[in-house]
Amino acid sequence: MAYKNLKHFIDTLEKAGELVRIKTFVDPILEISEITDRISKSPDGGKALLFENTGTDFPVLMNSMGSLKRMCLALGVNELDDIARQIEDLFKMLSKPKEGILDKLAMLPKLGQFASWMPKVVSGKGACQEVVMSNPDLSKIPVIQCWPKDGGPFITLPVIHTKDPHTGIRNVGMYRMQVFDGQMTGMHWHKHKVSAKHYNEYKALKKRMPVAVVLGGDPVYTYSATAPLPENVDEYMLAGFLRKQKVELVKCISQPDIEVPADADFVIEGYVDPEEDLIWEGPFGDHTGYYSLADWYPRFHVTAITHRKDAVYPATIVGIPPQEDAYLGKATERIFLAPIKMAMVPEMVDMEMPVEGVFHNLVIAQIKKDYPGQAQKVMNAMWGAGQMMFNKILAVTDQGTSISDYKSLAQYMFKHLNPATDIYFSQGPMDVLDHSCSKMGFGGKMCIDGTKKYDEETLDSHVQGIQPAAINKAELQKRFPEIKGINDSLFAMDIPCLFLSVQKARPLHVKELNEQLYALPELLGVKMIIFVEHTVDVSDLATTLWRFCNNLDPRRDSFVVRNPVAGQPGKEWTGVGMDGTLKNRLLDGFERDWPNIVVADDETIRKVDEKWASLNIGPFLPSPSLKYKPQMYGEEAVVPQ
Repeated sequence: MAYKNLKHFIDTLEKAGELVRIKTFVDPILEISEITDRISKSPDGGKALLFENTGTDFPVLMNSMGSLKRMCLALGVNELDDIARQIEDLFKMLSKPKEGILDKLAMLPKLGQFASWMPKVVSGKGACQEVVMSNPDLSKIPVIQCWPKDGGPFITLPVIHTKDPHTGIRNVGMYRMQVFDGQMTGMHWHKHKVSAKHYNEYKALKKRMPVAVVLGGDPVYTYSATAPLPENVDEYMLAGFLRKQKVELVKCISQPDIEVPADADFVIEGYVDPEEDLIWEGPFGDHTGYYSLADWYPRFHVTAITHRKDAVYPATIVGIPPQEDAYLGKATERIFLAPIKMAMVPEMVDMEMPVEGVFHNLVIAQIKKDYPGQAQKVMNAMWGAGQMMFNKILAVTDQGTSISDYKSLAQYMFKHLNPATDIYFSQGPMDVLDHSCSKMGFGGKMCIDGTKKYDEETLDSHVQGIQPAAINKAELQKRFPEIKGINDSLFAMDIPCLFLSVQKARPLHVKELNEQLYALPELLGVKMIIFVEHTVDVSDLATTLWRFCNNLDPRRDSFVVRNPVAGQPGKEWTGVGMDGTLKNRLLDGFERDWPNIVVADDETIRKVDEKWASLNIGPFLPSPSLKYKPQMYGEEAVVPQ
């Protein structure tokens, strides 16, 4: 389904009972974010929110794709798997041998469909240029500040257009933009992104780089900008496929080399000068649930701002999951399953990205296993594929279990896991937002092979099937007072995984504690011990896994232990401990700054509490930040060393 504009999508949400209008004044600085955080963490993602009184001429739309239902409405499908099936059918049709003239003629309608998805540049001006600001000024737009230690207000849903200076091929991506004044923002281009490549090419040519930023329009544009497409594949071709109608583009008024969707709500035109000094950008409360810390990035100078007469400013917040971005990630997981299966990993059956893994940290792959070593083949293929190169923990299973039933999945994978032989460590490119890496953008990876093993993949010396007993928690904490919390509840479910919160006090503390614990007879049968900070409540598994996945560099922080089994000469039991605690210089030799988790400040929480009744958005919801404040170290974006 093609939406005529963002207002059309808003009307559709409202008719479906998926939108709430808020007429009370809400400050775009911190308050909109706090209200949205409360709603987005309510069951099933709550409702979309239209803040109509923002102190500017424009309303703000939040959480518009923050549920499976709204994500499907945005993409015009009943369920996200519908798109995967359409893509898979296309792949099969294109790859099918064409043996005769009739087979070839049958392709013609499909070729016509391809043409109908291709973006088209039209003459004249678009609705996005109905109003041209006489003096372009970003302060006229209700740009939000999400979190108290953010470097300032950030444009959080920008659809950013650049072109390769040599080929003219367009790239459309999404990168946060910190607003410094009415005519300048930062441009947060990570080194691995295509826009950063374009920037470097302009730098080599010593030429200014034209850039255009689109906000609003059909929500498919926003999704397509986040999609992990191969380089040089036009995002607007994907958008045309999803909306079943080509995207009409118009030339910018001050940067005519760049074309933008005619039906967008806002267009911010400008340039980046590669010869200019970089600007100190950030911090920013990011989708990891931690602040991404300040660094040097290019400056974007505004040359024009145009907008529709009835423009709506779309924005989002990211932070401790779940947030709206979890559903954008779910769409990517389902949509790109078909290309992965057809082009790279034919044995792939299904894929899951749990919300606690914040996209890149944890990916579960289900395969049809036909031979020994197949999980490692899949591991190598996935880590070499596009943005999957940023994946930190890859869990591979086979068709013996469901990957959406996490309890059954854990039972199956642990049953077939030998920690000494079935966990593989590597290193390579990582997301620059991964703060656990000793070096920015480069760190450890781990693949957990939880498939049923062939004889060639097993060791005769390894003993399987030992079930750990319940732990005497008081006795264990008396013996090891640094252990502040114990969760052995999974033992009763045949999942031999133990969660411990610990307070480190010396170098190599967790490694040594892990060895001491595995030497205890009562821990025989435990295959994995997960260590997190003493501030974390390990009875809350979702929070524990979120913290663990963020704080772990698997290659550096994993410790495999082999122990002989009493009364069974030549036999051994193996376990692995994984250190998901905060790292610092004194105890860990970690030389980078460590970020704090993202929470609202007390004053904003108080203000929103006081005005909640006037918002007319349902029963009072307390701030989610209250749950996480005890886990903070200090109040700043950077944890004190």
